[in-house]
Amino acid sequence: MELKTKYNGVRNYEEKDIIAFKKGIPGLEHLKKYIIFPAEENELFYILQSIEDLAIGLVLISPFNVVKDYEFKLDDNKIKELHINSQKDVLVLNTVTLSSKIENITANLKAPLVININKKIGEQIILDNQEYSIKYPIFKEGV
Repeated sequence: MELKTKYNGVRNYEEKDIIAFKKGIPGLEHLKKYIIFPAEENELFYILQSIEDLAIGLVLISPFNVVKDYEFKLDDNKIKELHINSQKDVLVLNTVTLSSKIENITANLKAPLVININKKIGEQIILDNQEYSIKYPIFKEGV
């Protein structure tokens, strides 16, 4: 299938590529179906593209590219809800806030997207961890 996105050009995808967010994503609860692809400009980033609203594409990053020891525990209900049988089932990505100033580009480490890559379902989880910020700088000064 072909998707003509507003900002990321034409993307081809198959039914098996669609990830369902049953609860939507906070602020976008009405949108449930997305695909993920690497950002063309920078291999550090991904795009979470809605297939229901072609103007919605969120920039994502792996938290492990931002904080090497990023970790959290999912409760048993969430593991069951997302049908997670193994850590290998899980892809964790975080939303990115872009800026024209590189030092102002941030990742939301407080609310990761947890995706079961085998079952193609995901949810944005809000962590109860003071260590992780909503606006964590991706590029530190002097890096």
